[in-house]
Amino acid sequence: MEILFKNATVVACQARGDILTNRNFFQKSSDVGIRDGKITFDTKNATAARVIDCTHKVLMPGLYNCHTHAGMTLFRGFANDRTLEDWLFNHLIPAEAKLTPALVRIGTQLAMAEMLASGTVAFSDMYCHMDEVTRAADESGILANISNGVVALGDDFVFENCNEYRQTLRALEELSGAVKKDGRVKIEASIHGCYTSSPPTWECVADFAQKNNLRMHVHLSETKTEHDGCVEKYGATPAQMFAKHGVFESPTLAAHGCWATDEDMEILREKSVTIAHNPLSNLKLASGLAPVVKFMKSGVNVALGTDGVSSNNSHDLFEEMKMASLLQKYATNDPTAVPASDALKMATINGARAQGRENESGQIKEGFDADVILLDFNTPRQTMCYDPVLNLAYSTSGRDVEMTIVRGKVLYEKGEFMTIDVEKILHEARKAKKIFE
Repeated sequence: MEILFKNATVVACQARGDILTNRNFFQKSSDVGIRDGKITFDTKNATAARVIDCTHKVLMPGLYNCHTHAGMTLFRGFANDRTLEDWLFNHLIPAEAKLTPALVRIGTQLAMAEMLASGTVAFSDMYCHMDEVTRAADESGILANISNGVVALGDDFVFENCNEYRQTLRALEELSGAVKKDGRVKIEASIHGCYTSSPPTWECVADFAQKNNLRMHVHLSETKTEHDGCVEKYGATPAQMFAKHGVFESPTLAAHGCWATDEDMEILREKSVTIAHNPLSNLKLASGLAPVVKFMKSGVNVALGTDGVSSNNSHDLFEEMKMASLLQKYATNDPTAVPASDALKMATINGARAQGRENESGQIKEGFDADVILLDFNTPRQTMCYDPVLNLAYSTSGRDVEMTIVRGKVLYEKGEFMTIDVEKILHEARKAKKIFE
């Protein structure tokens, strides 16, 4: 056994029934082991290479960031306090034209360090130079689903000549052989959105995804302008158009869904589309408020994302958990809407399902991959803890994370990164900033 966690308060996030936890935080404790990169509860008389006393600590599954643009970390705080359309088209896209593969790699590494330090074990990325993103993610040890959303505004679109298509092929080649079979890093097909492409594009990408057995990642009804513009142009919503043109025939992760209709929700449920809810980004850009309660009641899987940090400005998923719950309470005038346990499920179980990892990760369960985090509750903020689940959803910050483990390998512990040269990345990021000033 590689690691034995003794006396831990375990929030298992097991899929059946409610969240499983030790309710009496200071009285009951559990032992959990990691053997061959997997979770085991068979710890009696076990010999471990490392034993960790977890008194006053919480052990839980790592978090899933199901929608971000990791390389955009270089634009944290860039051209803020604008509408999405103004920010994206007039400021961000011109700045992104200066990006090189090396710069995207730096931004991605910076993002991964932030995510690992705040308890995220997996992220779903949609960004350019995805072969560099793939290489960086593979080297870091993190779980990642990587894509580059196709943007095709003209009428002369030829998929084979599309830069995003070529990058996807290169990323697939990057994951050839044993690495690809490992499945820790996955390549996905992607359409940026209905407002940045057209039906022929959607059909080409959908066909490519199905032929190559790839998952799909899209933006969906993020703003009212986007949503209403699609209805005005095509006589149907973005969800309806994507469904009509085969996009949802592959397992799909759809970011935002702020303006989805009741009819859209039925389509999303029927096609098993996951909504990646990005509450902080949606608030900051005043994009709208996703009807999460309606999604959940409709049977739609809802996960959490941060979006890019230029529109957030953080990769801390504990912030997203709290905001996801509180916003729905306010919007529905119901304090019982999206309870703490549901917010926690969004960040763990539901996120694993969104990435196609629900049978291997997202829970502390016998035989599952050891994708776990350890949090320190021996702090002023956490000492008063009557229910760890409530504290995790409403009181916890990524700063409480002591250790992040992916597939049994410690990637972060108490400020130290095992697979990322953070000092080098910080230096390179500061140099990169001068390019965009």
